This record gives sequence, structure tokens and C-alpha cells, in this order.
Amino acid sequence: MGAAYFYHLTQRPLEVTLPVLLEKSLGAGWRVAVRGRDPARLDWLDQKLWLTSDDSFLPHGQAGGPHDAAQPILLTQAREAPNDPACLMAIDGAEVAPEEVTGLERVCILFDGQDPEAVQTARGQWKALTGAGCKAQYWSEESGRWEKKAEA
Repeated sequence: MGAAYFYHLTQRPLEVTLPVLLEKSLGAGWRVAVRGRDPARLDWLDQKLWLTSDDSFLPHGQAGGPHDAAQPILLTQAREAPNDPACLMAIDGAEVAPEEVTGLERVCILFDGQDPEAVQTARGQWKALTGAGCKAQYWSEESGRWEKKAEA
């Protein structure tokens, strides 16, 4: 049974935080699905992931290609991920179902702390997932480093 980890981004943007989490996930031997809602935003993120530092290569692709099932990291809008992920990273308010939290090793929900709508969406996701019995942790970087602020 997995857990949902909520990451409240206040000091570093998504394009800085996500590669760190992706590296850790790949290091754990997990395939990852990164789920977003906007195809243009996923295109932008795809470009950012190719530009990570020289010492860290993040093999990834966008859903819809001929090799989706082989991708260690798959960027997608769909709930179904053909790369058989152990971890789902939801960005920009992408929906997460309770059965995904319980069926995967980990679900990470990253949200922009400077966007009131994103914060409200994350609060709703926290209530829905914990209300369904999912384990969850809330992580904040307000102090400049990541700290666990809540657990359910």
C-alpha cells in the first residue's frame, strides 16, 4: 500500500524540484508517470527535462509515441500509463484517484505555493485521498529545506 506525498513548492519551481524527485525515483528502481493537465505545459516540461545538468540524464518521453511502454519516465495527461509506473507524479492539479495511491509505491502531488488556486486544489486532494483512507504526507520547503509538516 502506497502513500501520497504532497510537495508545497514555495522556494523552488517545478522545473527544479521535479528532476530531483525523478532522480530519486529512478534510483529506487521505479518507473514514473508524470501526469499533467495541459499538453503545452507537458511539452515545456519535456524540454526542461532534456536540459538538466550534465551529470544527471533523465530518460523520458511523452505519451503517444511508439516506445511508451519502455519509457522510465512518461509524461502524460491520461490516467493509464503504458510504462507500468511504480510512482505517479501529479502536477498542475492533475487528478489522482485513491486506488492509484493504494496501488502504487508512491504518488507525489506537486503544487505551486504562490498560486492560490493550486493550493486550494491540493487541499481538496488531501481531503479526498485521506478521507478515502489513503496514507498521506505533507512536505513544505518554506524554511528553505524540505520538512514534513503533516501526516495522515
